[in-house]
Parts: sequence; structure tokens; C-alpha cells
Amino acid sequence: MDSLKFDHDHENNSHIITNPLDPQEFRRHGHLIVDFIANYYQNIEKYQVLSQVKSGYLRKLLPESAPYHAEPIETILQDVQKYIMPGITHWQSPNYFAYFPSSGSVAGFLGEMLSTGFNAVGFNWMSSPTATELECIVMDWLGEMLKLPKSFLFSSNGGGVLQGTTCEAILCTLTATRDQMLSQFGRDKIGNLVVYGSNQTHSVLQKAAQITGIYPKNFKVIKTTKSTLYGLCPNSLRATIQSDVQVGLVPLFLCATVGTTSTNAIDPIGPLCEVAKDFGIWVHIDAAYAGSAFICPEFRHFIDGIEGTNSFSLNAHKWFFTTLDCCCLWVKDPSALIKSLSTNAEFLRNKASDSKQVVDYKDWQITLSRRFQAMKLWLVHRNYGVANLRNLLRRHVKMAKLFEELVGLDSQFEIIAPRNFALVCFRVLPSPKGMDGNEKGEAKQVERANELNKKLLESINGSSKVYMSPTVVDEAYIIRCAIGATLTEERHVTMAWKIIQEHADTLLSKY
Repeated sequence: MDSLKFDHDHENNSHIITNPLDPQEFRRHGHLIVDFIANYYQNIEKYQVLSQVKSGYLRKLLPESAPYHAEPIETILQDVQKYIMPGITHWQSPNYFAYFPSSGSVAGFLGEMLSTGFNAVGFNWMSSPTATELECIVMDWLGEMLKLPKSFLFSSNGGGVLQGTTCEAILCTLTATRDQMLSQFGRDKIGNLVVYGSNQTHSVLQKAAQITGIYPKNFKVIKTTKSTLYGLCPNSLRATIQSDVQVGLVPLFLCATVGTTSTNAIDPIGPLCEVAKDFGIWVHIDAAYAGSAFICPEFRHFIDGIEGTNSFSLNAHKWFFTTLDCCCLWVKDPSALIKSLSTNAEFLRNKASDSKQVVDYKDWQITLSRRFQAMKLWLVHRNYGVANLRNLLRRHVKMAKLFEELVGLDSQFEIIAPRNFALVCFRVLPSPKGMDGNEKGEAKQVERANELNKKLLESINGSSKVYMSPTVVDEAYIIRCAIGATLTEERHVTMAWKIIQEHADTLLSKY
């Protein structure tokens, strides 16, 4: 009894919160958080780009259970700095050159704040009309900036939707075309459906194929070569499809990529669409990274032939200064998505939806609930404008050209693939000592070169001054320098190159 009384008294003496959304507390706490983040960006160069913590580090530092009583935000922010920050890889660092960028901006960040502040759940038009209507508007705005065919816009019969990631965009479109095809041939024919990509296509296509029930043997990966600059060859696609048709398979879906992850290779959209048209295949363009660049007239030609495709997606959270997550998907035939993804439970029914005069985005995606993502994209459009957005992208491309030139001036290095947009793929070359010139000797040389470049990348990233990531193309291990962090300037690029040279010189002296 005494112990129960003690617990009761202790609870009464603790800080009791009766309104977790108190405006005055929000104002005070919000200022603290904004100042914390502003200071983070101001001092971001002082942090090691790549976190050096060991797996499980955080569990050793934090309590085993949640606090029973409230803690002040000041104490929590101290712990963020002390415990959380060491485990963060700083994607917004100007010395971050790995993978593809996740470019942020003040406008994107503030748009996210507004979206989170409203906390609207816009699954259908009625649940928050402005969330739906603003999304329709900004998707048409961006589509027009990209000069997409009118058939992809709401102003015609198409339309755009904000998904979370490319994986969701591909999954939705693949599901739609799967159901279209099975409605013709019967649900029991799913084992005959075939999905096509190249060996440079992102692995999200394989994941989407697995989820939609495509048989593993019917996920066809077509090899690319250096002769086509690692783009998918239309003749190879046609030959593969013809072989499948001859054995009774049904060609279903082609994912063409403009700006592959490994080397930024470009699949030839027009010629691939001509092949796909002959077999009634749905063509999706994955331009997750490079798509943002197509608002610049000088890059728009890379998607010439897009009028022959069925869907197109890009990730605004990669290179359009809009915070994660924000994947933009356009489709020519929204009804294909709606037929596959719609549900009409009684609790969701309303006059607006029944009228068929509004967009209910729940029927364009996998999930029911959805965030007010259009707000941040709207702020990015309005706060920067087309002219500034183009110039920001061009600035990154210019820095990539500088890095490419620096690599080209050093005979110890080579460029592996053409620089498209702001990605440079390169490697250091080992000295050719002791090589026979025969097939066995060439294989040994490849092995030595791969080992050297792995060690070089480990050394570079281990310094924590810059961060880059690798890929493998034609059995060659290469290093990728992807320029696109919002804070990156030319001085960061030249510094990165000096660091690479220093570490390479140290390694080459041992080879």
C-alpha cells in the first residue's frame, strides 16, 4: 500500500502534459529545433561525412526502456547531438558524392513543415480537397516544365500522382498492366507474363515483379555492352521478346531507364517504344535521378520518343531540391491504375467520389493513407522558380564536368563511362608490371585493378572527408562521383579530387 501511495505521489509531482499540441509550447520548441538544424547546416562541413560507428552502438548508449515521465526538449536535443549525430551519414554534406544525391532546400524543408503541421490525411478528395487539388496542379506544372506530352497531364486525359519512391511507382504501373493483360487471357495465365529490363535497370524492377507474382524465370534481364554505352539495345530486346513469344509467353512490361544507377546510361526511348508497340507492351520510363534535368532544354532530348510510353517517373527528392520522399509518377491512362488499386468500402463512400468528378488518390497508390506531399513541391516551384531551378541543376553539371576534366588530366586514372548529367565514373589504373598479354594475364590485370580500386575507395571513405560509392560494370570495379548535394561548391569538388590523388599515390607506391 505504501509503495502504491509513493508511485501516486511521484506521478502527481511530475510534469503533467494535458495538451501535447499547445501552440505556445510548439512555438518555443519549434524555434529550438529550427535553430538546431540551421546550426547543423552551418557547421555541416565539420562532421565526418560517413558515419564511423559500429553496428549496435546506439543500444549501448540509450536506456533499455522509454522514460516514464516527460523530459524537456533541451535535454532531448543534447542527446541528439551526443548520441544520434555520430550515427548519421551526412547526405546534405557538400562532400557527399555517393549513390545519388538527396538534395534538400529551405523551401522543401519549410513545405515539409507546413505539410506536417496540417497533418492532413488526403486519401480521397473529400478528406482534404486542397491536398488533392494542389497535387494535381503541381504535377501538371512539373509535367509542362518537362515538356511531357499532353496525354500525361490532367489537362488532357492523363495525370500525375506523388508516390513515395520509384519502387512504388513501378509496382503500381506493373500491377495495372498485369491486371489488364490477365483480364484478356485469364488469371491462371500469370505464369506466362514476362517483364523486361537490362542488366543496368535498378533492382526495384525485380522487387516489383516479385511482389506482383511474376515468375522469377520470366523476369528477363538483357545484357548491355560498352558498344551501346550500356544502354538497352532495341535489337536485343526484340530478339528476346520473339524467343519468348515462340514458346507461348506473353510480353507484359518494359522498364526503360534514362540515367541508370551505375553509370547514368541512357536507354534509347524511341526505338525501344517501336519494339514494344509491336508486342503490346507497357513501357515505363524510370528517370529517378536524371528526370529533374529535363526541365533544362539542353537535356530534354534524352527522353525524345516519350510519347510512345505509358508511364514516366522521377524522384524530386533526388535532384529537385524536395525532401524525401517525393516520387513523381505520370500515366497516360489513370483508369488502369484505378481499376487495379481502388477499394470502395462503405466508410469511404461520399457524394464527391460517387460523382466521378474528383480525383481520389487512394486509388492511384498501394496504401490508403497519404501525406500532403504536394505542399513541399509547390513551395519549391514557387520559392525558386523555373529559372533558378534550371541554373542550380546546370551548376551541378558544370562541377561534374570539372571533376571529369581533373580525372582526365591524370594518366593514373581513366573514365569508365561517358559523363551524363552530374555523375562521373572512374578508376585508378595499376601499373602493368608482370603482365603476359594473354587471356590469363588480362584476367589477372582486371583482378589487380579491382582490388586496387576497392582499397582506394575504402581509404577515401575511411578518411571521412568525402564519401563516394562503387559499382561494377563489365566485371570492372569502379568509383562513382555523384555531384548534386545542395551545398556543394567547386572548392569541394577540387578538394575531393586532391584527396583521391593523395590516397591513390599512397596505394600505388605499394603496387
